[in-house]
Amino acid sequence: MRGIEIKEVSKGYKDTKALDHVSVQFEDGKIYALLGRNGAGKSTMLNIISNRIFPDQGEVLVDGKPARENDQVQQNMYLMSEQTLYPAGMKIQQAFQWSKEFYPKFDMEYAMELARMFGLNTKKKVRTLSTGYKSIFKLVLALSVNVPYLFLDEPVLGLDANHREMFYRILLEKYIEEPFTIVISTHLIEEVASVIEHVVILKDGKIVKNCATEELLAGGYRISGKKEMVDIWSQGEDVIGTEMLGTMKTAYVIGSSKEKWKKAPEELEVAKLDLQKMFIQMTNR
Repeated sequence: MRGIEIKEVSKGYKDTKALDHVSVQFEDGKIYALLGRNGAGKSTMLNIISNRIFPDQGEVLVDGKPARENDQVQQNMYLMSEQTLYPAGMKIQQAFQWSKEFYPKFDMEYAMELARMFGLNTKKKVRTLSTGYKSIFKLVLALSVNVPYLFLDEPVLGLDANHREMFYRILLEKYIEEPFTIVISTHLIEEVASVIEHVVILKDGKIVKNCATEELLAGGYRISGKKEMVDIWSQGEDVIGTEMLGTMKTAYVIGSSKEKWKKAPEELEVAKLDLQKMFIQMTNR
């Protein structure tokens, strides 16, 4: 079976349960968003998948094979994290050359072309790079390794708007040319909403939503009006959050029917929820 399967994985740090019996699949050839507030367990999950840390219980299977301490499996995955794991005194071009030693499909020509496009000086040493250019350096590596499973943990940290737009465009071009599995963990939800196909939301070490982006957004609505009217119309719905301002109330619902809200009275204001607003309400409740 192609894909990554996380089975009943738990991980704790002293009094904190970072992951609590988490089970989820990342299918072959899809773009995922892994969303959650700080401390929700996103980075822990990605580090366990990529063998940087070990779970207290549970296992990770990649294409049906155990990922733990399995070099053959790990060569098929790449995690770009906030850490820069290359020696600070190493030059960028040297880092590219060493990457090819560990990832045989690393495309040196493509990496150099990306460096030129992003304005990354390959003769510079890693320690001399600004926060933004450290992210660019890591992105160039991630886009050039050519593995079936790519994990990006806060990939656009420190990047300006032009570089962020360039990254998303290049990532999509690469994906369209030859689909592979991409998991993006980010706080910039609005920016990735148009890129991703599937959403996994973590809260307090547990998965609270795991579904196709289109499916999630299709049933999300914001209902505003007089409290009594909102209460009547939101009865029986999955209300993920509410707000009050005087006698006026706003309810946020998911999994709802478009046909129902077509019949709503004029006194109610009904609007579709975007992914960011939905995420905020789901992780608040």
